[in-house]
Amino acid sequence: QVQLVESGGGLVQPGGSLRLSCAASGFTFSFYTMMWYRQAPGKEREVVADITSDGGSTHYTNTVKGRFTISRDNAKNTVYLQMDSLKFEDTSVYYCKAVRVNAYWGQGTQVTVSS
Repeated sequence: QVQLVESGGGLVQPGGSLRLSCAASGFTFSFYTMMWYRQAPGKEREVVADITSDGGSTHYTNTVKGRFTISRDNAKNTVYLQMDSLKFEDTSVYYCKAVRVNAYWGQGTQVTVSS
């Protein structure tokens, strides 16, 4: 059974940091490109970052470049999103997604940036 389980979300003040994790099981994690998306209330889901299967290449949406870092540990079947210098507008539900020929989604984790 395929599972993607996100964790690490929570409430943080502006300027703070959080590290999200997404633990995968039920498929060959190291074959898949991994992505982080987010969706704020009333908005469409958007791509935040992605990382190739071997971790050799990463991409970020412009609004998080220089603040967020995506990484993966194929030995642990886990992808991470380190989020620094958080802003109010980063408040969203964050989802991980595994992509190859098919795609799998996690259930999401809430990140709230508030003072």
